[in-house]
Amino acid sequence: MKIKNHYLLFLALIAFLSCKTEKEEESRLLGEKPNIIIIMADDLGNGDVGYHGSDIKTPNIDRLSREGIVLNRFYVAPVCSPTRAGLMTGRYPDRFGLRETVIPPWRDFGVDTTEVFLPEILARAGYKNRAALGKWHLGHSRKYYHPLKRGFTHFYGHYNGAIDYFTHKREGELDWHNDFETSYDKGYATDLITEEAVKSIRDYSGESPFFLYIAYNAPHGPLQAKKEDLLKYGFEADKPLFSKKKGYGETGRGNTRRQTYSAMVTSMDQGIGKIMKTLKKLGIEKNTLVLFLSDNGPAPHEGGTTAGLRGHKFQEWDGGVRVPAVMKWPDGLEGGRTVDQVMGYIDVLPTLKEIAGIKTQPEKTLDGVNMLPVLKGKKQKRERDFYLGYGAIVNTKWKLVKKNSRNTRMRVNENMLFNMQEDPGETTNIKEKHSEIFEKLKQTVDNYDAIESKQEVLPYEDGKKGFKAPREWNIEDYPE
Repeated sequence: MKIKNHYLLFLALIAFLSCKTEKEEESRLLGEKPNIIIIMADDLGNGDVGYHGSDIKTPNIDRLSREGIVLNRFYVAPVCSPTRAGLMTGRYPDRFGLRETVIPPWRDFGVDTTEVFLPEILARAGYKNRAALGKWHLGHSRKYYHPLKRGFTHFYGHYNGAIDYFTHKREGELDWHNDFETSYDKGYATDLITEEAVKSIRDYSGESPFFLYIAYNAPHGPLQAKKEDLLKYGFEADKPLFSKKKGYGETGRGNTRRQTYSAMVTSMDQGIGKIMKTLKKLGIEKNTLVLFLSDNGPAPHEGGTTAGLRGHKFQEWDGGVRVPAVMKWPDGLEGGRTVDQVMGYIDVLPTLKEIAGIKTQPEKTLDGVNMLPVLKGKKQKRERDFYLGYGAIVNTKWKLVKKNSRNTRMRVNENMLFNMQEDPGETTNIKEKHSEIFEKLKQTVDNYDAIESKQEVLPYEDGKKGFKAPREWNIEDYPE
């Protein structure tokens, strides 16, 4: 009898160990490819994070900077939609007619549907769940521009930019959606995006590697914050609110723009903290790659700062295109470092493609570069010229800005060359001292400026007069 009992115990132990081994093997296979989370802020200035010396409270972003890799020279486009398009495609947005402006509510335009988006590529590598949460801004007038038609398996958020944070309306109509359906969820937009991100992580964890693109609308205008966050910056209800202008309601305004902007950034930072806490609680933090960045520099006169960089949103000066960016992936990248490599939004797709182990060649030539060797420390720096748009280009040492740039907000009256290592504020034009370098860079930027697209988004104001938004921005009513 004892022998029989021992034998049964032995069989039970074998079964237990076998089950454990199978689970460990499953875990190992899942762990070969990291979960990927891209967190994008909207109009966040380079000087508005604590790790750059800001007085705005961003403890969770600061922790990312300490534990991850600070991407110290990360470049984007100077406005929203072009950056998002380049991030999704790995290609300069000039190639599909999206450079000068964003896609406004009244525009029948979206990113060319022959362009292959990042989630479509990750699907080939086994990323079953791929969610876009928050601001889309890449086309809303046709169903084929919708995130669910561009490789994402779930969408929660808004199609347009500049929605009201409390009512979720744009042009008087509710712009809040869950997949194709209208969502009537109540709450502050930043909080709702965070809640959906946390829910998605819990739902997707352990099933397969997942991809989340979390695009906060904060701190983009209209400047609206929750009272609890405004109080962190000295808000006094009995004092006047900052002056109202078109597009701003009473709800959420603080005493000053800077106060309100700061509260909005802190609210987003708290959301990022909840996301990171969820990863840790589920035991998947180490094998989750998190990239945090802003889509462009701060909007003028909205409360943001650039940490001494010249210019702002809408301009190719570094204040408009050089943004705070951090990458953290404990299992794959050594943290606690700063990388000064010139890189940016178009490099995200080729780098993630490499990390996901996708060896097939892209359908279209990428402008972006795989930066994994630099991030891993196997290569110190990769020399490259990064096109900033409309007559501006930058590399490790130099930056060129052409006279008569198509960007009228730049007001460039002469050709300019700057030594970015000695003069990051772009204060001293040294073109005459380095004419050969200038001419070489000018030839490169001329080639990029000459890119033509079969379609091009019209100027922002065209079509605005008389426009009436569709009811609840229902894309189901739009043509294919």
